[in-house]
Amino acid sequence: MRELVEGVLAWHRPEERKLPWRTPGTTPWGILLSEVMAQQTQADRVAERWVQLIQRFPDPATMADAAPAEVIDLWVGLGYNRRAVNLHRAAVVMVEQHDGEVPDDLDGLLSLPGIGPYTARAVLAFAFDRDVVPVDTNVARIVARHSGRVLDRSDAQVLADGAVRWGRGALAAAALMDLGATTCRARTPACDRCPVASTCSWAGGPEEDPAGRGAHRPRPQGRFEGSARQARGRIIAAARAGRLPHDAAVELAGEHGVGVLDALVADGLVVRDGEGFALPGARGKSRRGVRDRED
Repeated sequence: MRELVEGVLAWHRPEERKLPWRTPGTTPWGILLSEVMAQQTQADRVAERWVQLIQRFPDPATMADAAPAEVIDLWVGLGYNRRAVNLHRAAVVMVEQHDGEVPDDLDGLLSLPGIGPYTARAVLAFAFDRDVVPVDTNVARIVARHSGRVLDRSDAQVLADGAVRWGRGALAAAALMDLGATTCRARTPACDRCPVASTCSWAGGPEEDPAGRGAHRPRPQGRFEGSARQARGRIIAAARAGRLPHDAAVELAGEHGVGVLDALVADGLVVRDGEGFALPGARGKSRRGVRDRED
């Protein structure tokens, strides 16, 4: 696997994606924010909103002091708004238990709400220069194809970590992620321009794709139109404009009924406000409109 990492590193220098959180001086908080935002959302969509969020919330303390409603308000449109609630909760934990700083160890990061093994490793690599490779779907696909083996996530993680030389974790992680996003794609791999095709066991697709059978294969999402995700997005969008009466919320829930409302309350995305619903800690009305995006 060493030849994989070395080949990708050589390719990556001129091909690196220009993302705002990769600029020198980005704080560990800025890295953590970008990684949470990039969960299930393409990096290009995240970039502009990340700038807005880091300007409004430059550190965990600033976010912890804000109402969750303000974080949700800035988040809506990225999808999966529950991440915004967890991010706010994580900021509170950092203030209360870590002196307002992002933890620099795996256990500390994993103790934060909404932070799983991948995101924790990404923060360790990009914020603290640790020699780990966060294995997302892109990286797992590259490792499986290059090795020619069907791998579960833990196997892919072991191979990726073992291929990183001292002091190059962040570089290797960024290079592998970018290769997966631009070249070693899931449905349309560009093997003819891949920098490591000569050492790849699967280059050219001569056999069944090993990345298509591993545990890391992404789960297909159901249809968005008419889904509970769409109903949740509509309810949150309406709640941004002010208190949402119960009957109006039920109407927006449609065929999904009060179960959607109960789930939003349980997730901390809305709170019951008398005979209606509101964003948690909301004051006044939002100034912006919003598309119906899934939460």
